[in-house]
Amino acid sequence: MATSSPAAPAPVSPAKAWISAFRPRTLPLALASIMAGGFLAASYGHFRGSVVGLAALTTILLQILSNLANDYGDSQNGADSVHREGPQRAVQSGVITPAQMKKGMGVFGALSLVSGLLLLWVALGTAGAWIFLAFFVLGLSAIWAAVNYTAGSKPYGYAGLGDLSVFVFFGLVGVCGTYFLQAGALPVPVLLPAAALGCFATAVLNVNNIRDIRSDALAGKITIPVRLGPQRARVYHAVLLTAGLVCAVLYVLLTYRSPWQWLFLLSAPLLVRNAAAVWQRHDSMQLDPLLKQMALTTLVFTLLFGLGQVL
Repeated sequence: MATSSPAAPAPVSPAKAWISAFRPRTLPLALASIMAGGFLAASYGHFRGSVVGLAALTTILLQILSNLANDYGDSQNGADSVHREGPQRAVQSGVITPAQMKKGMGVFGALSLVSGLLLLWVALGTAGAWIFLAFFVLGLSAIWAAVNYTAGSKPYGYAGLGDLSVFVFFGLVGVCGTYFLQAGALPVPVLLPAAALGCFATAVLNVNNIRDIRSDALAGKITIPVRLGPQRARVYHAVLLTAGLVCAVLYVLLTYRSPWQWLFLLSAPLLVRNAAAVWQRHDSMQLDPLLKQMALTTLVFTLLFGLGQVL
């Protein structure tokens, strides 16, 4: 009796391939710093919905650009290989060609630039040419950082500088920039919640890098976990989560107005749970769900922290 061979997997449509390459699960994390900047501005009476909306749009476009560049760069530099433990990427699988991915990067780079300029025009108008120029340069730096994390001739992610970039752009720039564009000034205490968001975003990257530590080492991608080793990278993860929580506590102590400001402490058990799971799980595929958990925990923290400041 003849047996039939297993059916070949259905081909992935171009639309689904591009949506997958956008990596939608990373977008809420990118928006967390914009939300925090909006909540903080509202707590000081400076909220501007149009500015926050355009900042959110620009951030989404930059994050998609970064994801496309990461897909392209890792495939070209060898980090996306048969040794990679995470989900297969679009260029790696051959569904999207490198040339198509480069065109996609160009489109989202241009969209990010247009959206960023519109954001600056709405927020600043014609006043403050030097401030406009400073934010324009900052925006160009964000585009450069999004592309050159793993792409380009000397990707800085391969030198272990990804953590610093994430801390700066997902924390300090995202929160403080959104606040300043609404208020026209920046109180020093706002740096603390900005640092908290930076720590939590860096923790998400750290889980990703612990998961990929073997394939990254083979490809010469010297991330922080590759430098530290798997166990010390887990200690580093706990330090990041602790530091983020401490920064939020210090902010409330410095600006205390209401017991509602402690609302963010309800997210502390989720942070402890993530730290414990990262410490206990050593199989790479078991670490993958913790990426989503840490990203969602950051979003929960942001919502609780923000609501606590405006209530």
